[in-house]
Amino acid sequence: MIMSGDNAAQKSAGQKNAAQKPAAAAETGPGMGMHPVAERPKPILAGLKRVETKMEAKPTIEAKLPPPTEDPERAERIRDRARTFIMPVVAVFFLGLFWEIYSSRTGVTLPGPIKTVTESWKLIAHPWFDNGPNDKGLGWQLLSSLARVGMGYSLAAVFGVLLGIIIGKSAMAFKALDPIFQVLRTIPPLAWLPISLATFNQANPSAIFVIFITAIWPIIINTSVGIMRIPVEYENVAKVYQLRGARYFFKVMLPSAAPYIFTGLRIAIGMAWLAIVAAEMLTGGVGIGFFIWDSWNSSRMSDIIVSVFYVGMVGLALDRIVAKIASLFGTIGD
Repeated sequence: MIMSGDNAAQKSAGQKNAAQKPAAAAETGPGMGMHPVAERPKPILAGLKRVETKMEAKPTIEAKLPPPTEDPERAERIRDRARTFIMPVVAVFFLGLFWEIYSSRTGVTLPGPIKTVTESWKLIAHPWFDNGPNDKGLGWQLLSSLARVGMGYSLAAVFGVLLGIIIGKSAMAFKALDPIFQVLRTIPPLAWLPISLATFNQANPSAIFVIFITAIWPIIINTSVGIMRIPVEYENVAKVYQLRGARYFFKVMLPSAAPYIFTGLRIAIGMAWLAIVAAEMLTGGVGIGFFIWDSWNSSRMSDIIVSVFYVGMVGLALDRIVAKIASLFGTIGD
């Protein structure tokens, strides 16, 4: 059907009015029972900047480590090291001060630390001089003594460990040899010197024998105790895997008894060093023991004090060397 022009105009007017009614109803508000219509966004005018709201990031809590100066464990380690270094220095200072005060008294022939260093400076500064067989520096004297100690101590270590293993593994050997060893180990080292001189008729082998017989007893006793205390579980495992001979020694026996063996070796090295000084005083020749005795006969007290200091330092070094070797085997060594 074709509409006339008036009807078409009326229809378009009606549609326009119908489109405007919702807008009017929205303006009446919720009080009139109509739902509000969201406001249209306003156009952005030219020349104006858009304002964007930025979202602020939430602050993150980070774990902060205390500065090095505030680390309690590090500070305690530093204090401990400082005490380890400072306390011996303070003790030596007060000991030297007391020594100097005592030696300055009338009637005291013991030289003080200052006089000792002054009179024996040549001996301290030149330890390797060699002016003949009877006039050698402290370096040569100590080297000769260490050679004797090394030979006697090595023999004591080998035979001491072997005898300790035999006594520890055999109940019959323990009952037979333990009473003899307990008697022999109480004999002073110098008491063996006349017997060794009568046996070997030479000073050097006699001194080595004195070192050997002095150092062997703690090695035997500690090794035998370590062998006796091998756990039964280790013995059972060795039987299951049929470990014998060298494999049993290195896999079971040595790891179990190593702490006891090295304890005996550390005690023995100290006793050997003590014995050589006493033995050389009587046997003569080149050695730190004879040097101390010769200095006493020549009234060189400053040389004696310096020699005693060197003897102590070498003894400490020997003990630390054995402790270091013990640490390589997983035993305690400080």
